[in-house]
Amino acid sequence: QVRLQASGPGLVKPSQTLSLTCTVSGDSITTINTYWTWIRQAPGKGLEWMGAISYGGSTSYNASLRSRIAIARDTTKDHFTLQLTSTTPADTAVYYCARGRKGWNTRFDYWGPGTQVTVSS
Repeated sequence: QVRLQASGPGLVKPSQTLSLTCTVSGDSITTINTYWTWIRQAPGKGLEWMGAISYGGSTSYNASLRSRIAIARDTTKDHFTLQLTSTTPADTAVYYCARGRKGWNTRFDYWGPGTQVTVSS
């Protein structure tokens, strides 16, 4: 059974960097055709695909976030990370990590439970 668990601070001050880690168990983040993904949902809004890192280590980002986002990984620990700089209250959301299959922004078959991040002074 594949499990994902996001962790990190639940409160971030505006202008600071939001940092989350997703720990994966039951699979390797280097498994062929897997795309390790960050998705968020702000209050009252739909799901927003933020970006992903592939099994080979390449990344793809939502164009609206590209100047502020970085996704990285540690293959020795089977975890991947999210950094989002220059945060504002609009970045307040539940953040999910998920496994995508066979492409960017598609076929998410396993999700973590989500972690609430609030951007507020």
